[in-house]
Amino acid sequence: MNEFVLNAHNKEEHPQSHTAEHLLNQTMIRMFGCGRSGNAHIERKKSKITYVVDHKPDRKEEKAIADRMNELIEMDLPVTFEFVNIADLTEENTAPGGKYYGVTLEKLPDDASEVIRLVRIGDYDVCPCIGKHVRSTSQIGRFEMLGTNWDEHLRTFRIRFKVI
Repeated sequence: MNEFVLNAHNKEEHPQSHTAEHLLNQTMIRMFGCGRSGNAHIERKKSKITYVVDHKPDRKEEKAIADRMNELIEMDLPVTFEFVNIADLTEENTAPGGKYYGVTLEKLPDDASEVIRLVRIGDYDVCPCIGKHVRSTSQIGRFEMLGTNWDEHLRTFRIRFKVI
């Protein structure tokens, strides 16, 4: 087995909540055309995650987010890992149809190692991450949206959730 030297990790995640964060990021990208969250606080008891979106989601959209999350969890999607050289993440490979479609390096630290770990959740999401995850989405439990906040000035939508 190859041994890779990855960047140090500075926190201990709750694997179920952290994997749900990945699903929620991709769900928001697909539903609202936004980017991955740049502001997340993921914990066992309660998590909060913020997105920049073009409008305040209404109650129907909030319900659709929660429903989609629970559908994905019930699909029992496999969570797998792949080690790749950053040089292999070319524009061609990360563009639509490419092997690493959707992977961005914008959140990597400046001193990122040459080899990074990609986390894949079925065919639904892929992104660089060194955190702890469950083996499949059915291990997450049930997603429960606790509440939301909208900041009109910043155009940010914060979701508070927990997994049970």
